[in-house]
Amino acid sequence: MSVLIVTLGASRLRRSALQCFFKVAASSPSANSDRERNKMNAITPIAKSSPKDWETDQEVRWCPGCGDYAILKAVQRTMPELGVKPENTVFVSGIGCSSRFPYYMETYGFHTIHGRAPAVATGIKLANPELDVWIITGDGDALSIGGNHTMHLLRRNLDCQILLFNNEIYGLTKGQYSPTSREGTKSPSTPFGSVDHPAKPCAFALGSGARFVARGFDVSKNLVDVLKAAHRHKGAAFIEIFQNCIVYNKDVFEDFTEKKNAATGQLWLEEGKPMLFHNGTKGIALDVAALALKVVDVVDGDWQAAGVLVHNVTNRAVAHMLVEMPFGEFPMALGVIYDDPKPTFESAVVEQNAMLSKGKTPNLQQLIAKGQNWTVS
Repeated sequence: MSVLIVTLGASRLRRSALQCFFKVAASSPSANSDRERNKMNAITPIAKSSPKDWETDQEVRWCPGCGDYAILKAVQRTMPELGVKPENTVFVSGIGCSSRFPYYMETYGFHTIHGRAPAVATGIKLANPELDVWIITGDGDALSIGGNHTMHLLRRNLDCQILLFNNEIYGLTKGQYSPTSREGTKSPSTPFGSVDHPAKPCAFALGSGARFVARGFDVSKNLVDVLKAAHRHKGAAFIEIFQNCIVYNKDVFEDFTEKKNAATGQLWLEEGKPMLFHNGTKGIALDVAALALKVVDVVDGDWQAAGVLVHNVTNRAVAHMLVEMPFGEFPMALGVIYDDPKPTFESAVVEQNAMLSKGKTPNLQQLIAKGQNWTVS
């Protein structure tokens, strides 16, 4: 009798697998019973998971009120709706407050080194392209020390989801300014105010060749829909999530995240829908002469007459304009901004390896003996 042993990434999954194995072994069918044999071979339908199935027994440890709690819950609510299995899922993080994330997901997980989560994720996906890979990172981890790794992952188009928690500060190291901190930000490393020009994560992603770019924020009820859209995309899906750092950069996004500011501050984009905000009284149109976006008034709901643009997720030029809109003069563009798939990196690698190995017989000894070699006595 042959036995297949599967090692899973968490205790609950491991117990479930062993229980299933022993249940099958204990009910071995009679050699003369076709009906029993068919029952044995039948695939038992897998029950849909719940958010609880994606929670670990680890104490969640962020500062009270941190936006990371809301993002974690949104991800745990999303996973059951994707129809994926915990044992086929991997969360990979770098260094930072957000990077504790893998400890709290009942899946495989890697807490790696600063800025290198994309490199580890690439290795995981190449080793097993069937795995569902999620990268958890922050504005410092992804855009400072890890900027080059993030860029190369996006241009290669590895099939994974990249969740960049943007709180515009280094929270883990006690509040220094980060690559996305606004000009004038006062911190221990910029006591008189930052004079740096901040990086724009979505503009960076588009410039790096990303084929999916989206935005959301920690407590948004729409975040789950954004995560589901990212997962549907075949390729590197980049999501910037505005996250409130309650200690070192409190309420920095309240001008558009607070309920009282939502109507004027948020532009939620939907494929095939007009770009309307402020309860439909304002919209985004194209200034043809300037080749730039502009805000227009919509009278009596007639957005066509106002020239409001209809969102097309495959329009890369407009996507660039949307992520560059200066907040205040414009609302914050949220939702799926760009989505235009192309073949993935790992599929090209698998295809190339299959082509190169066609008709060849693996022979490790022959490979070792090939070329120059020495015998040491």
